[in-house]
Amino acid sequence: MEALGKAKIVIKDGKVVKVGEPQIDYCPLFHKYRGIEKLNSKIIEENMEFRIKDFGMCTGQRKLKMGDFLSFGISETLGTLVDEKIIDCTVIVCEGCGTVIVEDPELVQGIGGRISGIIKTSPIKEVINTLGENKVLNPENAEINQVKGVLKAINDGYKKIGVTVASAEDAVKLRELESQYDEVKIYIFTVHTTGISRGDAKIMFENADIITSCASIHLRNIAEERDTFRVGSSIPIYAASNDGEKFLKMRIEKIGGLKEKKDAKIPDPLI
Repeated sequence: MEALGKAKIVIKDGKVVKVGEPQIDYCPLFHKYRGIEKLNSKIIEENMEFRIKDFGMCTGQRKLKMGDFLSFGISETLGTLVDEKIIDCTVIVCEGCGTVIVEDPELVQGIGGRISGIIKTSPIKEVINTLGENKVLNPENAEINQVKGVLKAINDGYKKIGVTVASAEDAVKLRELESQYDEVKIYIFTVHTTGISRGDAKIMFENADIITSCASIHLRNIAEERDTFRVGSSIPIYAASNDGEKFLKMRIEKIGGLKEKKDAKIPDPLI
């Protein structure tokens, strides 16, 4: 996976076996919730080991359900939309099963709210069995493919689908897929955007509904140029469409409004 400043991490048999260097030095999210003031490979390894011990990340003992963690986050927003029956399901990524279709808000949060950017995973039968083999895109190899996952959801009868993507290419493919079905609506949520190019950032704004900024300088600049509706200061989440704005405002209403944050710290550096 890529986590805590987009450092490359390998976990095997429940053990951290490799940790690369982070691309950023500071993340306000981990500072606030874990007290981490500077990211480095040792701190990142300790955080991965904490996750493995705390909720069984990357193991057969994975705890999959969780309530809201952040006021605003992609998983929290998706969970709200499922709970309010605005969408029928989500297509997200979970370690141990890859792309999976989820329709329980606590599963959406427990999966997405606890992990970082999963690049590749292999099957863990306990996780697959808990989520349901019929909900997993490919139980044999735990494939990660969000476009195929949405197509599976469509074929399974879902009409209103929320999906997380980490690439501009996937966002374009999903809009093309959506155009092939009259009654299907796909809502695109972008994640893991640190280091995205200016060109891909522009494509995201043209195709996605909600975009998390992570440590991307280009997403912040484009959002400012477009005067995009946003929530959050340290790590803004942007509404790239009218539906996205509606969803974020729905989340604001659910948590009882926004609190003004003074002197918000931002990721360093922005890349």
